[in-house]
Amino acid sequence: MSGAGGSLAIPVGADDHVQGLDDAAITLVEYGDYECPYCGQAFPIVQELQRVFASSLRLVFRNLPLSNVHPHAEAAAEAAEAVALQGLFWPMHDLLFQHQRDLGAEALLQYAERAGADANQVAEVLAQRGTRDRVENDLEGALRSGANGTPTFFVNGFRYDQSWDFDTFREFIQAELDRT
Repeated sequence: MSGAGGSLAIPVGADDHVQGLDDAAITLVEYGDYECPYCGQAFPIVQELQRVFASSLRLVFRNLPLSNVHPHAEAAAEAAEAVALQGLFWPMHDLLFQHQRDLGAEALLQYAERAGADANQVAEVLAQRGTRDRVENDLEGALRSGANGTPTFFVNGFRYDQSWDFDTFREFIQAELDRT
C-alpha cells in the first residue's frame, strides 16, 4: 500500500467507537486529540470523506491526548469516554471538535449535556477517573502502532502518511477501493 508507514498494532474491536458498516471496504482509524488544532482541521475533512464514501467507509476514533502540549486534551478524552458510557460518544466527539478552544471542566459538562448525556453521571465518572484506563489503553495502542502525533490515520490497518487534505485523502481512499 502506498503511503504506508507502519501498521495498526491493536485491531479494530468491539470496544472501539465506530461509525459505518462493519463490512465496509475501507476502515479509517484516527488517533486524535480534541485540543489539537490539526485534528480540528481534519475533523470536517473526515466528515466529508464519510459523506463521499458512505457505506464503503467505516470510521474508528481512538484517543491520543498529547497532554504535554495540550493541557485539556486528557480531560476532554476522558469526558468523551464518560459520555460514551451513556451511548453518546459521537455527539460528544463532534461537540468537542466544534468547541476545541474551550475544553475547561465546566465546558466539558455542558457539552456532555448538549450531547444528551446526564451531566451528573459524567461528572461522577470523571471525579472517579473512571475512564482514565480507556484513554490510557488508546494511548498505549497509538504508541505501539507508531503514532507519534495527531492526527494519525490508518487505512485498512496501515499508517497513512500522505497529506490529509481532502483531495489527496479522497484520491488515496478511492485508489484503495478500486483495488478491493
